[in-house]
Amino acid sequence: MQAQASKAKVVALANAGGDMTNSIKQAHEFGLTAGGQKLAALLLFVSDVHALGLDVAQGLNVASSFYWDRDDGAREFSKRFSDRMRNHAMPTRVQAGVYSSLLHYFKALQTLGGNPHDGQKVVAEMKELPTDDPLYGQASVRADGRTIHPLYLFEAKTPAESKYPWDYFKLVATIPGEEAFRPLDKSDCPLVKK
Repeated sequence: MQAQASKAKVVALANAGGDMTNSIKQAHEFGLTAGGQKLAALLLFVSDVHALGLDVAQGLNVASSFYWDRDDGAREFSKRFSDRMRNHAMPTRVQAGVYSSLLHYFKALQTLGGNPHDGQKVVAEMKELPTDDPLYGQASVRADGRTIHPLYLFEAKTPAESKYPWDYFKLVATIPGEEAFRPLDKSDCPLVKK
């Protein structure tokens, strides 16, 4: 009710999990989005939208590093992933991120001759090598360990816009990695020499 009364153009939900999905359901029930306000979830997964349904989630904005249906590389990986799931779920950005990071780890190991016993050398090699995989494309790992890649602003589709299972998001904007993450010179990470 306070969010509606505020007349804010966008109401950002700074919660996660069950609290976040309940907030989205309540916003829908109270007609917040029907009244012209937008919802933005700070932490939302494609599986959350699947659980909510597009009738409730439609119009919701979320920034994410990965969406299974964004391009051919993501779709190919996601089909393999989904085929292995009992419920045929599509991967979230966390699952895609783990896969991508492991690909890069194995690439660094291969460059070092396959010896994983010196963790510092492996991490140094991971930071030296550019990343390039079908999920995130070309990226890099900075001195502070952050992988720099684009982020995407998505909007949940209406039920009428969705054409097949798990077809939940449309791309609104692409944020280049250099703009999406805190600059290295502003990092408080002890790994960054100043």
